[in-house]
Amino acid sequence: MEMVPSEENQFVPKEIQNAAEEPRVLCIIQDITSAKTVNERLTLNLPASTTLSKLYDDVAHKAGYVKATFDLAWGNTQDMAPLDHSSKMSLSDFGFEPGNKRNFLQLTDKDGEQPQIASEESGTADSGGLDDSSQDRFIGPLPRDSTAGCSGDYSSPSYSYSSILNKSDTGYVGLVNQAMTCYLNSLLQTLYMTPEFRNALYNWEFEESEEDPVTSIPHQLQRLFILLQTSKKRAIETTDVTRSFGWDSSEAWQQHDVQELCRVMFDALEQKWKQTEQADLINQLYQGKLKDYVRCLECGYESWRIDTYLDIPLVIRPFGASQAYSSVEEALHAFMQPETLDGPNQYFCERCKKKCDARKGLRFLHFPYLLTLQLKRFDFDYTTMHRIKLNDRMAFPEELDMSPFIDVEDEKSPQTESCTDSGAENEGSCHSDQMSNDFSTEDCVDEGICLDSTGSTERVLKPKNTLTFELFSVMVHSGSAAGGHYYACIKSFTDGQWYSFNDQHVSKITLDDIRKTYGGSSGSRGYYSSAFASSTNAYMLIYRLKDASKNAKYFDAEDFPEHVKSLVQKEKESEEQEKRQREIERNTCKIKLFCMRPVKTMMESKLEVHKDKTLREATEMAYKLMELDGAVPLDCCRLVKYDEFHEYLERSYEGEEDTPMGMLLGGVKSSYMFDLLLEIRKPEQVFQPYKPGEVMVKVHVVDLKTESIATPISVRAYLNQSITEFKLLIAQATGLSAEAMRVVLERCYNDLRLLYVPNKTLKAEGFFRSNKVFVESSESTDHQVAFTDSLLWKLLDRHGNTIRLLVSLPEQSPGTLANRTPCQREGADSDVPLEGSKGDRKSVEAILEESTDKLKSLSLQQQQGSSTSDSQKSSDFEHIESPSQEADSNSSLCVAADNRELENRIRAGGSSGASSDPDNHFASEERSDSEVNNDRSTSSVDSDILSSSHSSDTLCNADSGPIQLANGLDSHSITSSRRSKAHEGKKETWDTAEEDSGTDSEYDDNGKIKAEAQYLFFRAEPCSPEDATSDALKCVVVHVDKRITLAAFKQNMEPYVGVASTQFKVFRVYANNQEFESVRLNETLSSFSDDNKITIRLGRALKKGEYRVKVYQLLVNETEPCKFLVDTVFAKGMTVRQSKEELLPQLKEHCKLDLSIESVRLRKKTWKNPGTVFLDYHVYEEDISISSNWEVFLEVLNDPEKMKSMSQLAVLSRRWSPSTMKLGPFQEVILESSNVEELKQKLSELGDIPLQNLEFAKGRGTFPCDISVLEIHQDLDWNPKVSTLNVWPLYICDDGAVVFFRHSSEELMELSDEERSELMKKESSRLLKTGHRVSYSPRKEKALKIYLDGGPPKDPGQD
Repeated sequence: MEMVPSEENQFVPKEIQNAAEEPRVLCIIQDITSAKTVNERLTLNLPASTTLSKLYDDVAHKAGYVKATFDLAWGNTQDMAPLDHSSKMSLSDFGFEPGNKRNFLQLTDKDGEQPQIASEESGTADSGGLDDSSQDRFIGPLPRDSTAGCSGDYSSPSYSYSSILNKSDTGYVGLVNQAMTCYLNSLLQTLYMTPEFRNALYNWEFEESEEDPVTSIPHQLQRLFILLQTSKKRAIETTDVTRSFGWDSSEAWQQHDVQELCRVMFDALEQKWKQTEQADLINQLYQGKLKDYVRCLECGYESWRIDTYLDIPLVIRPFGASQAYSSVEEALHAFMQPETLDGPNQYFCERCKKKCDARKGLRFLHFPYLLTLQLKRFDFDYTTMHRIKLNDRMAFPEELDMSPFIDVEDEKSPQTESCTDSGAENEGSCHSDQMSNDFSTEDCVDEGICLDSTGSTERVLKPKNTLTFELFSVMVHSGSAAGGHYYACIKSFTDGQWYSFNDQHVSKITLDDIRKTYGGSSGSRGYYSSAFASSTNAYMLIYRLKDASKNAKYFDAEDFPEHVKSLVQKEKESEEQEKRQREIERNTCKIKLFCMRPVKTMMESKLEVHKDKTLREATEMAYKLMELDGAVPLDCCRLVKYDEFHEYLERSYEGEEDTPMGMLLGGVKSSYMFDLLLEIRKPEQVFQPYKPGEVMVKVHVVDLKTESIATPISVRAYLNQSITEFKLLIAQATGLSAEAMRVVLERCYNDLRLLYVPNKTLKAEGFFRSNKVFVESSESTDHQVAFTDSLLWKLLDRHGNTIRLLVSLPEQSPGTLANRTPCQREGADSDVPLEGSKGDRKSVEAILEESTDKLKSLSLQQQQGSSTSDSQKSSDFEHIESPSQEADSNSSLCVAADNRELENRIRAGGSSGASSDPDNHFASEERSDSEVNNDRSTSSVDSDILSSSHSSDTLCNADSGPIQLANGLDSHSITSSRRSKAHEGKKETWDTAEEDSGTDSEYDDNGKIKAEAQYLFFRAEPCSPEDATSDALKCVVVHVDKRITLAAFKQNMEPYVGVASTQFKVFRVYANNQEFESVRLNETLSSFSDDNKITIRLGRALKKGEYRVKVYQLLVNETEPCKFLVDTVFAKGMTVRQSKEELLPQLKEHCKLDLSIESVRLRKKTWKNPGTVFLDYHVYEEDISISSNWEVFLEVLNDPEKMKSMSQLAVLSRRWSPSTMKLGPFQEVILESSNVEELKQKLSELGDIPLQNLEFAKGRGTFPCDISVLEIHQDLDWNPKVSTLNVWPLYICDDGAVVFFRHSSEELMELSDEERSELMKKESSRLLKTGHRVSYSPRKEKALKIYLDGGPPKDPGQD
C-alpha cells in the first residue's frame, strides 16, 4: 500500500488521503416511518464517490434498521420514487449536490411495512446471542413507543436490546399499551398462548343477529387472537377489546391487578357463553375443588364443605415472620397446614355436644387442567400503615408435582365417609381467609355439591405421574405497591421456546431469564431483605397438566373452522385497506387553508390533497370545503400562497393550474412554513398576479372633513420602489391626487412615520412583507403645519389608541328612585357617534350638568339630614365637590369632544367655569374634622357590597394580585413622543404612583378632585342587542382613548352610573368571568383591549392613604382556627383603637358579634400564623406597616389585655401528657423578656410542674403546629440547651410562637398493636381534616369492572 504524508507529517494510506480531498455530500434523512421518529434527523457527510448501496448500508447502521426493510426517497421534490437499493452509481452521478448543499431524503416504509430493528450483536436474526450463557440479557420492562406506560421507571441497567427480535424472527405479534394496560396485555398473550383456550375460542361462532359485535367480548377476543396469529404488524391495538368491556379512554389510565382482571374476565366470558358449547369452558380448564374441614380431636368427627377455586393464593411471607417461604412447594405445604382451634377458639362438636379442641384446614380434592398460582406479593404493613410489595425470593419449578398435596387422608379416616353423609357440605360456600375471592357467594354454582364415591375415587386416587404440571406462563410485575409494569414470559408448546411478551415487544428468552424473576437479592439482609431486593419478580404462574391424551396443539390456518376462515379473510382485507389508506396518507399534503368569505369573515380549515392532484383539482376541493357553491362562481376563486402571521399574499400560481400539488408545495411534509388562501374576486374584476419579492400594503384612505378612516385597499409594491413611484401606485388604486398626497406608514403600534422623502425607497423606510399605510389627499392647509401638530396626526393617533369597552352598570344607585332614574335614562339614551352632530354632543353635556346639579343637591340634603339622625352618621354619599377648573383651558375634562370645533368650545367653557360655583368651592376647602373622619368609615352601601362580594374582592388588588392591570410597559413612555409634540408647553397631568398608599386618590392635598387636563377621547352609546348581556339600560358601550387614567374614566362614567366617581368601583371581567377591582386611579387603560368587559358596582372607592383590609377571627382551640369575618377600610394615621371602634359596629351588623373594645385585640396575620399583637396606641404606617389587601386577626380575649408594651412577647403554649397520649388546649403566656428561664418559670406555674422536671419544645410548621400524638414524644427537639429564645433551634422573635411542654418523669402510655393501629387511623383522619401533614396519602383506586351491556350505568344525579 502506498503511503503519503499527512498534514501532521504522519503517513496515511493514499486512498484515505484521496478520500479526504474529494468533495463531500451532506445528506439529511428524515425518518417518517412513525410519529415518534418524524421529527428526528439523521445527518451523513459522505464522499461524493459513495455508491447508493453503501448509502443504504450507512443509513441502516445509523438508524438501527435492517437494510432491506426500508426505502430512501428525495424529500424536496414531487418524485417520491425510492432510490435503488443495489445501484453502484455514485452519489454525485445520481444527482446529489456536493459541498455545503444539503440533500434532503426521507426514510419510508418498504411495501407498507415498517422497518425492522436490527440486532445489535450481529445484525441478523440468527445471531448467536440467544444462548443460555448470555448474562447481559434481561427481560425487564422495555421502553414503550409513544405510550405513557405504567407509573414509575423500572428499566434495569443490565437490560440489552440484543434480545429484541421483530415479528419476522419470532413469529409473534405484540400488543400496544394504550397507556397503563400492560396488565391486560400480559393476560391476553397468556390466553392466546394457551392452546385449549385459543382453540375453544375459535370453535365458538358469533351470531351477529343476536348481539352487537362491538359489545361482544368473545367476538372481539376472537378477532384479536386471529390478528395475533395472522397479522404482519409488529403490534396491534387492544382498543376494540376494551371497548367491548364497556371501558372508555379513562380506563386506559387506571392500573389494575392482573389476577383481579383474570377473575373478572372469566366471569364475563361465562355470562356471555351461557347456553353455548363453551358454557363450562372456564370451569373445565381452570376450576379446581378443595375441602374446607373442621375435625374434632376427641371423637374424630369431621364437618366439611366443598369449595371451588380458579387460582391458589400463596403467601410469600407469613404474618409476623421475618423469613419468606423459599419455594412454591413450601408455600403450598403452608397453605394446607391445618390450624388448631383450642382455648377460647374451641369448636362445638355435633357428636360430642360440647366445645372441643379441633383441627381446621384445607385439602385439595381436584386440581384443574390449567393450574394458576398467585404469589401474594402485595401486603399491608400495619406498622407504617402503608401498602407494600414483598420482593422476597420464591423459587418455582419448571415442572410441579402436585400429588403430595392431594387429599389422601380421607382414605385412612373412617369418619370421612360418615361426615359426607351428614350433609355438612350444605353449610354454604365460604372461602378460607387465604383464598382468593374469585366469585361472590351468590354466584358460587358449586354450593352444596356432593361428590359420588366413584368420582371421588377417580379424582383422589390418580397416579402421581398424572399430577405433574409444566410451567408455561409467568406474569411478572416490576415496580412497587404504588404502581409498576406487567409483562409475561410464556413458553410456546410448539417449539418449547420461552418468549418475553412486553407490550409491543416480543423477544426470545432463556430459562436463566425465568430464574431472574424469582425475586430476592444476592445477599441476605434479614428482615429487611425485601426492601433491598429487585422489584422485578413473578406474580402469577400458570401450569398445564402433562397428559398426552389431553394436551392440545394450536390450530393451523388450514384447521380453522369455516367461520374463522371467513373472519381471517375479512381481517386481511381490512389490513390491506388500512395499508392502502396509510399509503394515501403518506402521499397527502395537509396544509392550512384560509378564505375571506363574501361577508368579510375569515374562515380557516385544513386542506388535504393528494400530491398528484393538480392545482385546478385542489381549487375545486377548497371551493367545496369552504361551502362557496351558490355564493361565488368557481372561476372567481383561486389558491394563492399565504402567510397568516403577516397577513401576506406571497405569490399566485398563474399558468400552473395543471401542476401537481406535491411540486407546488415542495413535497409531502408534516408541516409547512406557509398556508394557502382561497382568494375570491367579483365577476367584473380580474385577478392580480402576485410575484415573489413583492410586498403587500393595506392602504387606508383618511377623510379630514368627515374625520373618517376607510376600510383598507390592498396594493402590492416592490421594496426598491421610491416614495414617488409608490404614491403613483396608490393614486392609481384609489383615484386620489398624487401631488397633494400624504402617506403615513404605521410600522408598529403608536409609531407613525410620514413618508416625505421622494427618492427614498420603501425598504429604507422600513417596509416589510405586510404593511399598513394611511393616505390623505386634500386641498386643506393641514399639510402646511408640522405633522405632529396636524389634524391628520390627531385622527390617526385617536384611531390607534381608541378601544371599545362593554360596561355593565349597577342595577340601583344609593339615591332615591326619583333622583336616580332621570340621570340613568339620559345617560343611557345619549348616543354621541364618532361623526355625530352637535346636537348629539350637547346631550352629553346636558347629562353632565344636570347630573352634577342633582348630586350636589342630594349631597346637601343628606348632609343636613345627618345632623339630625345618628343612624345616618355614615351616609350613602360623601360630600360632592365640583371639579376644580383652572383658567388654563387645557385643565378642563372634555367628554365626547371628538373634533377641533368642540375642543375649542370646551376650552372656552372651561375658562368661564372656573368660578361658576364659588360656594361649593368654599365648602370643599372648609371640610370639618368630623367630615374627614366620616370619610374614613365604610358607608352602609359600601359595607353591604363588601360583605356580599368577598370572593371577588379577595383578588381585586392590582398590587399583589396575579393579574396586572398594566401591560408591562410604561404608558407615559409609549405616548410621550406624541404628546410632547402635539401639546408642547401644556401642563402635564399624568399622575405618578402614590408610594405611601395601596391605591391612588382622586383628591389632591386640599381635598379637590383631580381633573384630567389633557384632551383624551371618550364616547358612550347604548349597547346593541348582541353586545348586551341583560337589559340594554344597564349596559353601555364606551369608546375611549386607552391612555386615559382610571380616575378620568370614572369621572366620565358619572352621568351613566348616577353617582359620583368616589361612590362606585370598577371591576375588570376576564374570560372566566372572574372579576378584579381596578384601584390604581393614576394608571391608564393601556392594558385593556377591544371588547373587554367592565362591571361597575356601587361602594365607596378608596382615597389616598386608605387600604382595604380583610379581618379574620383567630380561634386557637378550634379545628379551623382561621375564620373570615368582614372586609373593612383602614387609613394611614389611624390608631389601632380607632380602627377597632369603626370595626366593631360592622361585626355586630354582619357577623352578629357584640363585642367591646377592651375584649378584643388585633394582631398580624401571615398566612394562617398569628403574629405581632397590635397595641391600641399604635398608628398605621408609623408603627405598623400596612399594604393593599392587608389581612389581620381579631382575637376575642377572655381576660383583660396583658400586652402593654412592644418589649413583651406573647407565646401560645400547649401541654403534652404522655401517660394519656393527649394534648391540652392552647394557653397564652406573656413574657417580659426573651429569657428561656422566664419561659420555663411561666410554663411551670401554668402546668403545675416542678421546674426541674419541665421540658419544652417549639412547634413545627404553620399554626396550630399540629403533630401526631404518636410522633410528638420523640420527634420534637425537647429541652434545647439555649439561654435565649431568639437563637437556634427556637428562633422565637415575635408573638404567636407555639411551645409544647411536658413533665419529664411522666411515662409514655404503652399501646398494643391493635390500639396503636386504631390510634394511627384516628390521628391520620384528624390531621387530614386540619390540613396538616399526613405521612401517607394513597391514590384512590378505581374498581375493575367489565360491563356486559356495553358500558357503565349512567347516574342521573351525577354531574
